[in-house]
Amino acid sequence: MKRKLGVIVWVMLVCISFLSAQSKLPKIEEYNGVNQLIVNDMPYVMLSGELHNSSSSSLKYMEPIWDKLKQMHLNTIIATVSWELFEPEEGKYDYTLVEGLIKEARKNDFKLVLIWFATWKNASSPYVPAWVKKDLNRFPRLQDVPGNNAEVLTAWGEESMKADAKAYAELMKFIKKIDQKEQTVLMMQVQNETGVAIASRDMSPMAERAFRQQVPAELLNSLKDQKEDWTPELKLMMQHNGNRQSGTWQEMFSYGADEVFMAWHIGKYVGYITDAGKKEYNIPMYVNAWLDPSYSESIKTDYPAGGPVSKMLNIWRAAAPGIDLLAPDIYLDDFKRVCAQYAVAGNPLFIPETNPDIRSAANVYYALGQYNAVCFAPFAIDGFREHEAKVLSESYGSLSGFLPFWAKHSGKGKNIGFTYTKDRRETFVLGNYRITIDYSQARDMENNKMESCGLILNTAPDEYYITGRNIRVKFHPLENEQNHVEIISHDEGEFVNGVWIPERRMNGDELGIRIGNQPKFRLVKLYKYL
Repeated sequence: MKRKLGVIVWVMLVCISFLSAQSKLPKIEEYNGVNQLIVNDMPYVMLSGELHNSSSSSLKYMEPIWDKLKQMHLNTIIATVSWELFEPEEGKYDYTLVEGLIKEARKNDFKLVLIWFATWKNASSPYVPAWVKKDLNRFPRLQDVPGNNAEVLTAWGEESMKADAKAYAELMKFIKKIDQKEQTVLMMQVQNETGVAIASRDMSPMAERAFRQQVPAELLNSLKDQKEDWTPELKLMMQHNGNRQSGTWQEMFSYGADEVFMAWHIGKYVGYITDAGKKEYNIPMYVNAWLDPSYSESIKTDYPAGGPVSKMLNIWRAAAPGIDLLAPDIYLDDFKRVCAQYAVAGNPLFIPETNPDIRSAANVYYALGQYNAVCFAPFAIDGFREHEAKVLSESYGSLSGFLPFWAKHSGKGKNIGFTYTKDRRETFVLGNYRITIDYSQARDMENNKMESCGLILNTAPDEYYITGRNIRVKFHPLENEQNHVEIISHDEGEFVNGVWIPERRMNGDELGIRIGNQPKFRLVKLYKYL
């Protein structure tokens, strides 16, 4: 009897331990009114950078890079794992690179996001193994015109999807085995910039048959459930078809039929792979998008059709509900517009790629302050030139000690972010005050000068933390208030591991809130009087 009870207690302890470990895994969850990446029960913000595609294919090549990235004050690195190197022969896996990357990241105090380069990389399939590339019968290709096989697998290849999913599941199983306790790997990117770049849709026989069929009820029912969160583009398409309830792809989505059709089928394919990985190790997983460069709400074809561009958000959510978020690769000039397009309907802003130059040193403040970004990551971080690396490291270095404090206090209605505008002045309302921001520096790429930027965090009714570069900040009463506003105290300081360390008391000639080219933090306390 005692032995039986002992076994029962042991089983219960194992179950409790398992559930505890599962509950502590990284996850996307609401915190202070916004969806955030939660690590060890607190929001975690990635000051990150994505490596060149080939850098992480060699541990030796990476040896001098780790220290360079530490000097740039990154806390997280986005690196690639390719199907061709992980499974060079079918069913035979090589764990060397994955294990080496995780160990070296740990050794250098970095977290990791790993990209699974497999069926799709920039709307093509260069990273599938040779045994997949050579067998077109088993692993069929997309066709841009009937009969012409392209250098990309078709989304209708069931064997391709299953083989990709099997390898990805094995990868996640291995990561769990060596990393569940330390949790160096926080998230996974499933594929890279999916879509059809050489045509508006797949013209292979399987795809053509599918295009002539009725739109699946699964998609239509999901769109009904998402109606309050429809993108502007989806609303226009549904209005154009007279809000009909069923039909073929052409009947339901008219001018957008090709793109919606591809988004659904690519999303289902990627969703299958994501689910296979999550069954082995359930950490957050996302997909990234090669963006639409147009500024209209119409459907365009000068980007890969069917990828997770913002206008296809509802379609991808229907096709792949296991994916935690959709992420934009932002190389377009209108950074603010793209952020607004993706920070919608509970989708956290996660920027896995953006311009590898001085623009990123300013845009990080905007993404973090205005949209509580989960991740900010310039591309080709290991290839930054000296001046670009210096400017970004100044921004990252200033923000790194602030992040634990930011994680605790930021959230919906608690903060703003800003960058230079052509009017050289903007006005915001945050908390109990109107705030004007004067910008003193426009972007000057020729002379390597980044634009004015910053963020403000409201932590109490009359308390504000301010940081940025080349800005002047003034506080005013709200509209229709007759009060005057006065500064009680204005301190310059820094954050060390989330703790505010005051340095100078700013008064007299320095009472006004001005921050120059070097990023600084200010704590300002105010009061109103008649």
